[in-house]
Amino acid sequence: MKYHYKLQFLLLFLTLVISCKNNTSPQEKIVIEQKEDLKYATGFSITNFNNYKVLEISSPWPKSDKKYNYLLLTKEQAIANTFNKDEYDGTITAPIEKIVVTSTTHIPALELLGVEQTLVGFPGTDYISSENIRVRIDSNQVRELGKNEGINTEVLLELQPNLVVGFGVDGINKTFETIQKSGIPVIYNGDWVETSALAKAEWIKFFGALYNKEKEADSIFNTIEKNYLVAKSLAAQVTKQPTVLSGALHKDIWYLPSGTSPEAQFLKDANANYLWRETKANGSLALSFETVFDKAKNADIWISPSYYPSLEALENASNHYTQFDAFKNKSVYSFVNTAGDTGGVLYYELGTARPDLVLKDLIKICHPELLKEYDFTFFNLLK
Repeated sequence: MKYHYKLQFLLLFLTLVISCKNNTSPQEKIVIEQKEDLKYATGFSITNFNNYKVLEISSPWPKSDKKYNYLLLTKEQAIANTFNKDEYDGTITAPIEKIVVTSTTHIPALELLGVEQTLVGFPGTDYISSENIRVRIDSNQVRELGKNEGINTEVLLELQPNLVVGFGVDGINKTFETIQKSGIPVIYNGDWVETSALAKAEWIKFFGALYNKEKEADSIFNTIEKNYLVAKSLAAQVTKQPTVLSGALHKDIWYLPSGTSPEAQFLKDANANYLWRETKANGSLALSFETVFDKAKNADIWISPSYYPSLEALENASNHYTQFDAFKNKSVYSFVNTAGDTGGVLYYELGTARPDLVLKDLIKICHPELLKEYDFTFFNLLK
């Protein structure tokens, strides 16, 4: 009798298991889950399931308490409509065929991945310095979309991109809301929120996920990381650190990077003595001329003196600048003169994606004997 009851229980259990399996939706059957390995970036994550991906943006802007989750599907999956899309902030069909990006920092990722031909629109095309993209702009393959604060939605809707990659400072953007209501997904890119150069550069993996080019993105980033760390190790061998001043006056206030900024980290990795390396602040430091002059009048090098393109322009702006030793010795370096045909500054476009080149530039400035064969990518000596 006991055996009879055990047999009945076993048959009932098997029936329930089989029934549950038969009633499971295609999405629920998926149990394989693996997160993309990110070394530095903290503002996004990619979770790979065995036939779809979820892209989470956890830091779309500073101090954000909002997270966004996007479902990445193939065309076939999107048409089949077997996923519960209401659980996500948007559904994106990958690989992307037509894209609109809104920051020049997004451009190099497309080029590095070899998908720049998918770019169809950009707000403020004059800011783009890339020669390849400028050719596409001139041939009307990349349309002008106005300004970031007010994108020309009429032109954008005419283009019908698969995706708009935006950025936000507070999450309030009526233009993005209009675009989303039209059925075009908008995703926030928070590369600029990251606090280290390599973390910003790792956002190429964000674009890798959108184009199903994760392996390529990983390989590209690994090369950039290796180049950066090799350059850093080379600079670390030098015992003498030049003293460095940065920034310039704006309405009687001298703005310069804090010691916790990516700019200060670059100088540290270049083995330079940035005179405000010990400061801690969110954003730039705002100091009086007297405070800066007292500390940096004898600085060996002056880097990034705002937008002034020459020593003459500096002197014309304020005679105060001529009192610094770095000015007198003509040791002032800036990246503003390295620009595209329409004035787009290369540093603001490529610098985020290629921190290894930024670091090499700074090492070339601070320790020219280390990189004799290297030519500057961004910075140049002001004349």
